Amino acid sequence: MGSGLRPHADAAGAVSCAVITVSDSRTAETDRSGQLIQSRLAAAGHRLGDYQIVPDEPEQIQSLLESLVSQPDLGAIILSGGTGIARRDTTYDAIAPLLEKELPGFGEIFRSLSYQQIGSRAIASRAIAGTYRNTLIFSLPGSSKAVELAVDALILPELSHLAGLLKPD
Repeated sequence: MGSGLRPHADAAGAVSCAVITVSDSRTAETDRSGQLIQSRLAAAGHRLGDYQIVPDEPEQIQSLLESLVSQPDLGAIILSGGTGIARRDTTYDAIAPLLEKELPGFGEIFRSLSYQQIGSRAIASRAIAGTYRNTLIFSLPGSSKAVELAVDALILPELSHLAGLLKPD
């Protein structure tokens, strides 16, 4: 594609996605949430464009995002981990200033659905989504239950549509 067009979603609606786990302790073998995201994406016909585990360090998270959004075929980046309020939870702080267009409904609906599962503890989630350089960014909590909820109820039903909206005219 020499024209500079970014094929976020192909004709079948498949989107190339990066899965990023933000953790100081997980490995590829112990990253249950990252594995869950990858398997759900594959089952829905999407492609894995990249998978990495990055420490919960804002500069490293931002640097990785900068690198990923420069890949012309990548349509979405899904991060898990670091969205709470503990001292080491800095994913939200790294991502929020980069978002060019926030999707506030993602966090709102995620917390509402989460409240139905875990009650008032849902208020501590800083799950967020938006766009950065024509790439969708979804930032989820690190727990497998939260990942399953966000991916199944919110991300997969809208991924192809949202990626399609970001295609250049």
